[in-house]
Amino acid sequence: MKSILLVEDDITFSEMLKQFLERHDYKVQVAFNMEKAVLKLKSESYDLVFTDLRLPDGDGISLLKKIKTLYYQVPVVLMTSYAEVSTAVQAMKQGAFDYISKPFNPDEVLEVIHNALEDQLPEEIEILENNLSENKSTPDTVAGISGASKTLNDYIGLVAPTNMTVLISGESGTGKEVVARMIHNQSNRKHQPFVAVDCGAIPKELASSEFFGHKKGSFTGAISDKTGHFEAANGGTLFLDEVGNLSYDNQIQLLRALQERKVKPIGSNEEIKVDIRLITATNENLFEAVGNGDFREDLFHRLNEFSIKVPSLKDRMDDFVLFADFFLDMANEQLNKSIVGFSKEVMTLFQQYSWPGNLRELSNVIKRAVLLTQDQVIEKHSLPEEFGKEQSSQIPPKTFSTKENEKELIVSALKEVGNNKTQAAKLLNITRKTLYNKLKEYNLS
Repeated sequence: MKSILLVEDDITFSEMLKQFLERHDYKVQVAFNMEKAVLKLKSESYDLVFTDLRLPDGDGISLLKKIKTLYYQVPVVLMTSYAEVSTAVQAMKQGAFDYISKPFNPDEVLEVIHNALEDQLPEEIEILENNLSENKSTPDTVAGISGASKTLNDYIGLVAPTNMTVLISGESGTGKEVVARMIHNQSNRKHQPFVAVDCGAIPKELASSEFFGHKKGSFTGAISDKTGHFEAANGGTLFLDEVGNLSYDNQIQLLRALQERKVKPIGSNEEIKVDIRLITATNENLFEAVGNGDFREDLFHRLNEFSIKVPSLKDRMDDFVLFADFFLDMANEQLNKSIVGFSKEVMTLFQQYSWPGNLRELSNVIKRAVLLTQDQVIEKHSLPEEFGKEQSSQIPPKTFSTKENEKELIVSALKEVGNNKTQAAKLLNITRKTLYNKLKEYNLS
């Protein structure tokens, strides 16, 4: 596994880029300034240095000179803004392998890194690529770096090794089944079955047969023996989605099976012992359903040994780029296409949209866009109509219109958000780094 030293002072951006590169089988360490980068280079060896041109205690050119003096064999790739391209070209004359302009597409990053490493060790890279292509597997989750995602992952890590029954709540489309699978995959039952059941799709009259199975001829239409979900999940995990949709009678049957850990197929005289870990999910408030008499209180408490609420997409916007990249990779694989990324206009529309359907809606929108896109980048015309409408109905963000009123806009924005520079940058629709540069330029820091 090739190791990369990423030198970038924007913590959020560096963490997203680090996770992206790690998903593509690179080992990544991060330094937030030039001094720490040099210390890391002295203590460890790296196959590539990926550095921003602007650093808090210097610049990428200075770091490049140090690297070329002490570690000549390590290729260096610079990250720049469009306005810094001429400087980056000068850096290449001083020994940088390549530069890449922000904002960049994920595949562009991979291509530059691949070229840098291939130029260094072509035969070894070719062998590595062959191994990866033979054993390639697409990850089914995105960990996320937002506070909401970290809390969610912490809860999953805590409860997964236990046998506790887990109740997962959250809005529709937030990925409750994905969370259930993560719990199963991190548990001691990970090599046993994971059986997912949509309780909302089971008619009341067939629930007993679906859960517990039946024998041939036990009722009209029972033309063969059927294994129920409890028996199918024996030794593993049974996931009941939308458990709040079960009828009161079905709730009683479920409670009895959980208490006795035995099931009896319809038409059979023999009970079957089952060892399952139960995980349930709902987008309803079961506590209110208990109060209204629609859900049994004793069953609720048995299901609610540990509860996890999956955050909505609007609460995980710091992860948005990671999710978009993940679904783009998935759509490319499913549709046999090779779209490399999203236009800047599309990303702006995405980030302004409210996403009522959460991750499921994001996945569907990106898959549709990939299907419709004929070029390499997804453009606005490949998106559903609601994106343009929602943007036009919103109050446009404050932007820098002319050089003369930049300073006044910055002062006004800082005052409006209580001098919170991160929020001010969002309000002004610029990056934090640009804001810091402007503060320095106008002596406002």
